[in-house]
Amino acid sequence: MIKIQETKENNFLIELLPNHSLFGWSRIIFLGSISATCLTVGVFFFFMGAPLILPFAGLEIGILLGCFYLSFRWSQQREMIYINYEKLTLERGRLIKEQSWEEFRTFAVLQVEIDRYENKNFSFQSKGKEYGFGKFLNQDDQDELQAELTKIIAKLNTLSPGL
Repeated sequence: MIKIQETKENNFLIELLPNHSLFGWSRIIFLGSISATCLTVGVFFFFMGAPLILPFAGLEIGILLGCFYLSFRWSQQREMIYINYEKLTLERGRLIKEQSWEEFRTFAVLQVEIDRYENKNFSFQSKGKEYGFGKFLNQDDQDELQAELTKIIAKLNTLSPGL
Protein backbone atom coordinates (compact mmCIF):
# COMPACT_ATOMS: atom_id res chain seq x y z
CA MET A 1 0.00 0.00 0.00
CA ILE A 2 1.31 3.44 -0.87
CA LYS A 3 0.26 6.72 0.73
CA ILE A 4 1.54 9.95 -0.78
CA GLN A 5 1.15 13.35 0.84
CA GLU A 6 2.45 16.78 0.02
CA THR A 7 3.04 17.99 3.59
CA LYS A 8 4.05 21.50 2.59
CA GLU A 9 4.57 22.97 -0.82
CA ASN A 10 7.18 20.81 -2.60
CA ASN A 11 7.74 18.59 0.47
CA PHE A 12 6.55 15.05 -0.17
CA LEU A 13 6.00 12.13 2.18
CA ILE A 14 5.64 8.65 0.71
CA GLU A 15 4.62 5.90 3.13
CA LEU A 16 5.08 2.28 2.02
CA LEU A 17 3.20 -0.50 3.81
CA PRO A 18 2.71 -4.17 2.92
CA ASN A 19 -0.84 -5.17 2.03
CA HIS A 20 -2.70 -7.09 4.72
CA SER A 21 -6.27 -8.26 4.90
CA LEU A 22 -6.69 -8.44 8.68
CA PHE A 23 -5.93 -5.72 11.19
CA GLY A 24 -7.11 -4.63 14.61
CA TRP A 25 -9.98 -6.51 16.20
CA SER A 26 -10.65 -8.58 13.10
CA ARG A 27 -7.37 -10.44 13.76
CA ILE A 28 -8.43 -11.28 17.31
CA ILE A 29 -11.91 -12.39 16.26
CA PHE A 30 -10.53 -14.60 13.48
CA LEU A 31 -7.91 -16.29 15.65
CA GLY A 32 -10.35 -16.63 18.56
CA SER A 33 -12.96 -18.36 16.40
CA ILE A 34 -10.42 -20.83 14.97
CA SER A 35 -8.98 -21.53 18.44
CA ALA A 36 -12.42 -22.00 20.01
CA THR A 37 -13.48 -24.40 17.26
CA CYS A 38 -10.30 -26.47 17.61
CA LEU A 39 -10.56 -26.60 21.41
CA THR A 40 -14.24 -27.55 21.24
CA VAL A 41 -13.43 -30.49 18.97
CA GLY A 42 -10.51 -31.49 21.22
CA VAL A 43 -12.63 -31.40 24.40
CA PHE A 44 -15.44 -33.33 22.66
CA PHE A 45 -13.07 -36.14 21.70
CA PHE A 46 -11.52 -36.07 25.18
CA PHE A 47 -14.90 -36.85 26.74
CA MET A 48 -15.64 -39.45 24.06
CA GLY A 49 -12.59 -41.44 25.14
CA ALA A 50 -9.78 -40.16 22.91
CA PRO A 51 -7.63 -38.13 25.34
CA LEU A 52 -4.67 -37.72 22.96
CA ILE A 53 -6.66 -35.45 20.65
CA LEU A 54 -6.69 -32.60 23.18
CA PRO A 55 -2.88 -32.11 23.46
CA PHE A 56 -2.56 -32.18 19.68
CA ALA A 57 -5.37 -29.64 19.38
CA GLY A 58 -3.42 -27.41 21.78
CA LEU A 59 -0.26 -27.94 19.74
CA GLU A 60 -2.16 -27.05 16.56
CA ILE A 61 -3.43 -23.82 18.15
CA GLY A 62 0.09 -22.95 19.34
CA ILE A 63 1.57 -23.44 15.88
CA LEU A 64 -1.27 -21.48 14.30
CA LEU A 65 -0.83 -18.56 16.72
CA GLY A 66 2.95 -18.59 16.14
CA CYS A 67 2.53 -18.46 12.36
CA PHE A 68 -0.02 -15.67 12.56
CA TYR A 69 2.24 -13.75 14.95
CA LEU A 70 5.07 -13.88 12.41
CA SER A 71 2.71 -12.84 9.63
CA PHE A 72 1.29 -9.92 11.63
CA ARG A 73 4.77 -8.82 12.67
CA TRP A 74 5.87 -8.84 9.01
CA SER A 75 2.83 -6.76 8.04
CA GLN A 76 3.82 -4.04 10.56
CA GLN A 77 6.90 -2.99 8.62
CA ARG A 78 6.82 0.51 7.23
CA GLU A 79 9.08 2.65 5.08
CA MET A 80 8.86 6.42 4.86
CA ILE A 81 10.43 8.49 2.10
CA TYR A 82 10.68 12.24 2.62
CA ILE A 83 11.59 14.21 -0.49
CA ASN A 84 12.00 17.94 -0.83
CA TYR A 85 14.14 20.17 -3.04
CA GLU A 86 17.26 19.77 -0.90
CA LYS A 87 17.07 16.47 0.99
CA LEU A 88 15.98 12.89 0.57
CA THR A 89 15.33 10.84 3.71
CA LEU A 90 14.53 7.14 3.86
CA GLU A 91 13.31 5.66 7.17
CA ARG A 92 12.26 2.12 7.93
CA GLY A 93 10.96 0.28 10.93
CA ARG A 94 7.93 -1.36 12.46
CA LEU A 95 6.26 0.70 15.17
CA ILE A 96 9.26 3.01 15.63
CA LYS A 97 12.04 4.18 13.34
CA GLU A 98 14.75 1.49 13.26
CA GLN A 99 16.91 2.72 10.37
CA SER A 100 17.34 6.09 8.75
CA TRP A 101 19.30 7.37 5.77
CA GLU A 102 19.54 10.99 4.63
CA GLU A 103 21.26 12.46 1.62
CA PHE A 104 21.20 15.59 -0.48
CA ARG A 105 18.73 14.99 -3.29
CA THR A 106 21.15 16.14 -5.98
CA PHE A 107 23.59 13.34 -5.02
CA ALA A 108 20.97 10.56 -4.92
CA VAL A 109 19.88 8.59 -7.96
CA LEU A 110 16.70 6.51 -8.14
CA GLN A 111 17.52 3.06 -9.48
CA VAL A 112 14.78 0.66 -10.64
CA GLU A 113 15.94 -2.80 -11.64
CA ILE A 114 13.69 -5.57 -12.94
CA ASP A 115 14.59 -9.11 -11.86
CA ARG A 116 13.88 -12.34 -13.73
CA TYR A 117 10.44 -12.63 -12.08
CA GLU A 118 9.38 -9.19 -13.40
CA ASN A 119 9.60 -7.65 -9.89
CA LYS A 120 10.98 -4.16 -9.57
CA ASN A 121 13.76 -3.54 -7.08
CA PHE A 122 13.88 0.10 -5.98
CA SER A 123 16.94 1.75 -4.50
CA PHE A 124 18.55 5.12 -4.05
CA GLN A 125 22.24 5.24 -4.90
CA SER A 126 24.61 7.82 -3.53
CA LYS A 127 28.36 7.96 -3.03
CA GLY A 128 28.87 4.33 -4.00
CA LYS A 129 26.24 2.97 -1.60
CA GLU A 130 22.84 1.55 -2.42
CA TYR A 131 19.78 1.84 -0.16
CA GLY A 132 16.93 -0.46 -1.21
CA PHE A 133 13.27 0.01 -0.33
CA GLY A 134 9.81 -1.30 -1.17
CA LYS A 135 10.73 -4.99 -1.39
CA PHE A 136 7.35 -6.03 0.08
CA LEU A 137 5.21 -4.22 -2.50
CA ASN A 138 3.09 -6.12 -5.00
CA GLN A 139 3.27 -5.52 -8.77
CA ASP A 140 0.52 -2.86 -8.89
CA ASP A 141 2.05 -0.94 -5.99
CA GLN A 142 5.49 -1.13 -7.62
CA ASP A 143 4.10 0.38 -10.83
CA GLU A 144 2.32 3.12 -8.87
CA LEU A 145 5.43 3.89 -6.81
CA GLN A 146 7.61 4.16 -9.90
CA ALA A 147 5.13 6.52 -11.59
CA GLU A 148 4.73 8.70 -8.50
CA LEU A 149 8.45 8.91 -7.75
CA THR A 150 9.15 9.83 -11.37
CA LYS A 151 6.48 12.54 -11.23
CA ILE A 152 7.72 13.95 -7.90
CA ILE A 153 11.37 14.00 -8.96
CA ALA A 154 10.47 15.64 -12.28
CA LYS A 155 8.46 18.31 -10.42
CA LEU A 156 11.31 19.00 -7.98
CA ASN A 157 13.84 19.15 -10.82
CA THR A 158 11.87 21.94 -12.53
CA LEU A 159 12.10 24.20 -9.47
CA SER A 160 14.67 26.94 -9.40
CA PRO A 161 17.28 26.91 -6.59
CA GLY A 162 16.28 28.52 -3.31
CA LEU A 163 12.63 27.40 -3.30
